[in-house]
Amino acid sequence: MEEMMDRHAFIMPEHRDDTVWCPNNIEEKNLTYISEFHLMGLSDDLQLQPILFGLFLFMYLVTMLGNLLIILTVSSDSHLHSPMYFFLSNLSLADISFTSTTLPKMIVDIQTHSRAISYSGCLTQMSFFMLFGCLDSLLLTVMAYDRFVAICHPLHYQLIMDPCRCGLLVFVSVLISLLVSQLHNSIVLQLTYFKSVDISHFFCDPSQILSLACSDTFTNNIVMYFVGAISGFLPISGIFFSYYRIFSSVLKMPSSSGKYKAFSTCGSHLSVVCLFYGTGLGVYLSSAVSSSPRKGAVASVLYTVVTPMLNPFIYSLRNRDIKRAMWLLLRKTV
Repeated sequence: MEEMMDRHAFIMPEHRDDTVWCPNNIEEKNLTYISEFHLMGLSDDLQLQPILFGLFLFMYLVTMLGNLLIILTVSSDSHLHSPMYFFLSNLSLADISFTSTTLPKMIVDIQTHSRAISYSGCLTQMSFFMLFGCLDSLLLTVMAYDRFVAICHPLHYQLIMDPCRCGLLVFVSVLISLLVSQLHNSIVLQLTYFKSVDISHFFCDPSQILSLACSDTFTNNIVMYFVGAISGFLPISGIFFSYYRIFSSVLKMPSSSGKYKAFSTCGSHLSVVCLFYGTGLGVYLSSAVSSSPRKGAVASVLYTVVTPMLNPFIYSLRNRDIKRAMWLLLRKTV
């Protein structure tokens, strides 16, 4: 028993009536060391597995190729070496990393018919999921600030958004995301006992891991609210304030052509913001209304897989500079 107490993750045995419970006195209970969790995935239907495998493999390849094309296009064309496209290439890199955190594991599990993920692997996946998810949110906020400066302070744009400041904004975004990720991970590492090893998701969802823990839920909820405020509420507030100032300035413009040009520069970013936060909010509301965790896992595909896949298309289809640079890149390659 003393050797087992040195370990940091245990699961409590279940009663014969399959109800789960948590201990009041640790020394009186028979504890079992957790070496792995079980990811239940999206469906148990064996006939559906080949379809899911092909679908998600295709979506992952499209996501990788699309975002890599954005990065190569921005880096290869000197006309795109501006703050807006610098932030766009960083967003594409964050999208690649965000999708790669969950989707490859899911594809391998479908192909091998395996549901197991090690305890350390689950913690690592959660850490990177929080890191790149928060980074996505903060980069969208930085891009909104860039559009605010470009439209509301055009004469001082080059002075305000100089290369040093742009690099500093990205660095601070990465630093905050890393701190949020490590804060959440430090809380999860304190969890010692779990009600079950079955996670009704296709990845180690942080909220579900906390819900399985046999610990003080008040502390866990405080941490989740704090993490949600930093990664969600504050970025949304910054984006809302930036676009409020943008719309106020655009409506004061005398010419309709100036208004159209100003709105067109924000169209792609605003579409991505609505897609990212709209799907995330939809998943949150659906999980709150529905009592089925499996339905929440299906809904979370929207912001973990679909949104990073569509971002390159949104920016390339709505931006003439990107389309021109892509065409030149393809011509050089051919």
